[in-house]
Amino acid sequence: MSELLRNIDARTKLAGTNKLEILLFFLGVDQRTGRRETYGINVFKVREVMRTPKITAAPDMPSSVEGMVSLRGALVPVIDLAKYSGISADTPREIMIVTEYNGHTQGFLVEGVDTILRLDWSKMRVPPEMLLAQTGGLVTAVTELEDARLVMMMDVEKILSETTSIDQEIMYRSVVPLDRPDLTVFYCDDSSVARKQIEKTLAVMGVKGVSAVNGRQMWDEMEKIAAYAASVGKPASHFVNLVLTDIEMPEMDGYILTKKIKSDPRFAGVPIVMHSSLSGMSNQKLGESVGVDEYVPKFEPQRLSETLKRRLGVPEVAALAQVG
Repeated sequence: MSELLRNIDARTKLAGTNKLEILLFFLGVDQRTGRRETYGINVFKVREVMRTPKITAAPDMPSSVEGMVSLRGALVPVIDLAKYSGISADTPREIMIVTEYNGHTQGFLVEGVDTILRLDWSKMRVPPEMLLAQTGGLVTAVTELEDARLVMMMDVEKILSETTSIDQEIMYRSVVPLDRPDLTVFYCDDSSVARKQIEKTLAVMGVKGVSAVNGRQMWDEMEKIAAYAASVGKPASHFVNLVLTDIEMPEMDGYILTKKIKSDPRFAGVPIVMHSSLSGMSNQKLGESVGVDEYVPKFEPQRLSETLKRRLGVPEVAALAQVG
C-alpha cells in the first residue's frame, strides 16, 4: 500500500481538473445492519498505511481515542473510526491509516483498506438528508462505484475537532471585530464543522457571510449575483467582496471554482482566499496556479480574520479603532 501513496507529483497534477484520488477502507460489518460499508479519504491527507503498532493508553481522552503511538519520535493520537462512527463491529482493527492535515498527524484504526481510485468530483454528490442524519453529519460526499458499492467520504475536519482538546472559545478571543456589515464574504465548504467555524469568525468580525456546501452551489450563487449586479448597473464586486473556498468539495472543487471566477470578467476585483486543511506547500502552489490570491489553513480563526481583513481592504487603523 505504501507504493500507492508515494507518487505525490502525479497526484498534484490533478489540481484544476476537478479530479481526486481516494483511498477506500472498511470499518467492519456493523452488527446492527449486517452490512460492511465502504468509506473513502482523500489520498492527499494520507501519509502512510501500516499495521497497527502497539498503542499506549492515555488518560482523559475521548472514548473513541484508543491512545497514542510513537511514530518516528512523535506521539500521535490513534482514533478507532468504527467506535467514533457508532458502528458495532467485532472484527479487529489491524490497519492504521496515518493522516496528516492542517498541521496535525493522527492514526485512524480501520478493519482494512481496499484500493486507491481516481474519480471526478462531479461524480461525488452531496449526501441526502437521511444519510446526513444517520451518520451525524460525518459524511460529506457520496458516490456509486461500477460494482454498485456506495462510497462515503468522511468529514475528517469533524473528526479532528471532536477528538482534540482544543478550547473552541479561546480560538475566537483573538479575532478582531471590524463591525462592517456592509461587507459580504461568500464562503463554501462541504464540512458542516468548517462552515460553522467560518460563520462564527465572520460573526465576531461583524461581517456578513453567504454560505454554500460546494463549489457548484457557490458558482450558482455567484451567477445570480452577477445577473442582479448587471440589472442595477453595478459591478459584482459591489455585492461580493471576497470568496473563501475549501479545496475538497463534491460536484465542483475549489480549484475549478477559482478558475471559473478568475476567468469571468464579471467578477474582476473579487479576491479569492483558499481555506483548507490540505496545508502542504504543494497545495498552496496549486491554488496560486489557478488564481487564488491567498491561502489560509483551517481551524485558526485569528489567522483567517487577519487574512480576510487584509484582503477586504480594511485599514489597520480602522480595525484597531473598533477594539479600542
